[in-house]
Amino acid sequence: MIGAGILFLIGFLNGALSSGTGLFVTLWLVAWFGCDYKQATAHTMICVGLFWNGTGAITFAFLAEVQWDWLPVLLAGSLLGGYIGAVISLKKGNILIKRVFEVTTILVGLSLIASVIRM
Repeated sequence: MIGAGILFLIGFLNGALSSGTGLFVTLWLVAWFGCDYKQATAHTMICVGLFWNGTGAITFAFLAEVQWDWLPVLLAGSLLGGYIGAVISLKKGNILIKRVFEVTTILVGLSLIASVIRM
């Protein structure tokens, strides 16, 4: 119940902040539920990428103008990136996924800090 409650809180933050919550989900799945990084990343992609962001996209489409001409490129990039990431994770294993995740998390954190400083 605690683990699900924290995931609910992260989901709420996803709707309120919309930036970086997938990293929190992955870390929570590893720390609380004992998933390895490959498994946690897969669950995060489904929960955050499909359901949470999908719900946000549908809501946004009702409330504001959508740049529909961007959609094909975004979908192609998402599918290609997901496929390449899955192939690499199956071939190289959990340690590489963990290292890539750590580097990505640090870079995203630095990017967010830099954007706050520029404001």
